[in-house]
Amino acid sequence: MSSATDETKEERKPRIKPIIEAADSLSLGISMVVAVLMGVGIGWLIRSLSGIAWTFWIGVAIGIAAAILNVYKAYSKQYKAFEELAKEPRYAIKKQLDEDEDEDEDYGEKTY
Repeated sequence: MSSATDETKEERKPRIKPIIEAADSLSLGISMVVAVLMGVGIGWLIRSLSGIAWTFWIGVAIGIAAAILNVYKAYSKQYKAFEELAKEPRYAIKKQLDEDEDEDEDYGEKTY
């Protein structure tokens, strides 16, 4: 009976979580394209309303700036997640490596 219980526990695990995490990463690329396209659309609209050709490039610049802002926001989010992960004791490898380097340093003569 315990094997049946184990199987139902595995079936109850959320299967959608990896899909959501992958979509979150994929959405960065999509949001960059959408931001640039929206900027181009805004630039085209302003150009068509005003008749001034260089206003199109203002829209393109706004779209590119929005895409860069999206990348920065995603980077900040991932960096915060990395910092939280680094605080966990089981991932404290950096501290261990720093301690090992201090022990290995020898400033005296090398004798072989």
